[in-house]
Amino acid sequence: MTGQTRKSIKEEEEGKRRSEKQRIERAERAERRDVLRRNVRAERRARPCGCGGTSSADDYKDVISSLPDCLLIHILSFLPTRASVATSILSSRWRSLWKLVPVLDLDQRLLFTQSDTDYPGPTRTNSNFSFLDAVSNIWALRNAIPLPLPLRKLLLHWTSNCDTFLVSTWVQHTLLHGCLQELNLYILNGSNPPLEMPTTLFFTSTLVSLRLTGAILLNPPPASASASTFPSLRTLTLGNVRYAKHDSISTLLATCPVLQDFSLSVDSYNFRGLGKSAGKVNVIVLVPTLKTLYIQWPADDCWLYKLQINTPALERFHFLDGLGEYVVLENLPNLVETIIELEDNDSNTVDYTNKIWDFMDSLYNVVSMKFNLQRAKILCYGPMDGLPMFNNLTSLTFDGNIWPSYYMWPAVHLLLCQAPKLQTLGFELTFLGDHAWSPDHHLEKTHYVPDCLSSHLTTCYYKGFSGHEVEMELVRQVLKEAYVLKTMNITFASRLDSEIKLHACKKLRKLQRRYPTCQIEFDKGQFNF
Repeated sequence: MTGQTRKSIKEEEEGKRRSEKQRIERAERAERRDVLRRNVRAERRARPCGCGGTSSADDYKDVISSLPDCLLIHILSFLPTRASVATSILSSRWRSLWKLVPVLDLDQRLLFTQSDTDYPGPTRTNSNFSFLDAVSNIWALRNAIPLPLPLRKLLLHWTSNCDTFLVSTWVQHTLLHGCLQELNLYILNGSNPPLEMPTTLFFTSTLVSLRLTGAILLNPPPASASASTFPSLRTLTLGNVRYAKHDSISTLLATCPVLQDFSLSVDSYNFRGLGKSAGKVNVIVLVPTLKTLYIQWPADDCWLYKLQINTPALERFHFLDGLGEYVVLENLPNLVETIIELEDNDSNTVDYTNKIWDFMDSLYNVVSMKFNLQRAKILCYGPMDGLPMFNNLTSLTFDGNIWPSYYMWPAVHLLLCQAPKLQTLGFELTFLGDHAWSPDHHLEKTHYVPDCLSSHLTTCYYKGFSGHEVEMELVRQVLKEAYVLKTMNITFASRLDSEIKLHACKKLRKLQRRYPTCQIEFDKGQFNF
């Protein structure tokens, strides 16, 4: 073998060794990259959303794509239908998912944006496409799939050119499947006939929440029909709907054995067509499970109704506007919170004042009360003997408007005298008028300090303070008479400029106080006396 041949063989072997070494190095580098990728992916999966670091669309794609359809459908059920349908453009997998969602939330205000239409006129994106077209298409596409899931929740807000016949058809179709748990209809149709709820509604055993507002006619069958009942209904809202009979409300309530939340807003036109022969409208709230009650009845129409409330489990009661001739409140041992906003009645001030006190006498057990300050002035017109006491009341708030023409302390003082254990006093008021105006009468001196001011009241706050004398007088009287007051919190009205705020702060600093260590807090800052 020549020297040249041996050299060639040696170079060939050397080349093979180099190639093998490079192959091993490449394999090691590839293995390290794979390990690094796996670690990064594991870290991204374990990292909670929003906890820092950067993320890409691929990260979220991996997470979303790993979810089963049933979970994605559940997530979509919390979105308005417009947003749910919009997900169909994401991929072929999402194209039909929205059709499987057991919820339809169709709101005329949301289905088309302001750029689509000049709402509240006829809702159209162009001359050939309306809200009616959109809802009909959504309804048809959803029902076109094989074995569509029955609706569990139907929400429809239609206030322009509403087709009540179609709505009635959709509601009946949904009720026939027997799975509907929540029905929420808000219908306005101008001078056209109202939407009459189908009879099948009153034989629905699965409903948990029923909210009806607007041009809807209720004609429940007699309560004696044992099959006509809502055994699962817990929330009922009737907002200015129309009634076929004078006792329709009572009849409906009698079919709700487990009702917990009832809200009623009415007006005289809701009973249009009943005629005088129908007599007064009976509102009998005899529901042993009811916990929250809201009633709004305009003062001009309060002569129209007779109200009887017997709800032993009631905890929160909100009564707004007019107090009728026949109002009976009884058996309210668990009432904790009440809001009273009564309209004035100038026909007979003394009688109306006595009627208010009789009404409030049944609320003796409340712990928290909110009272309209302007209406509280009415309470001063009647006799001061034999007034109800609120021995459990620890929080009292006055809301509404305050005017520069008269002082409101006498009305506040009167209610404080009836709450001997009050601990928190609040004012949530809006000043109406010119700061240059002055009260048209002098404030009469009160000779009796309420028990709560001498022994229990520790906190007082005023929201919406603007510095006028009638407002200053409320703060002055509390500071002067409250023996154990620790904090007076003042929140200025948002429209107030800084100069007026500074002037008001200076005046408040000079006010006499009964409790030496009482602090006045202005908005978020503190000023110590």
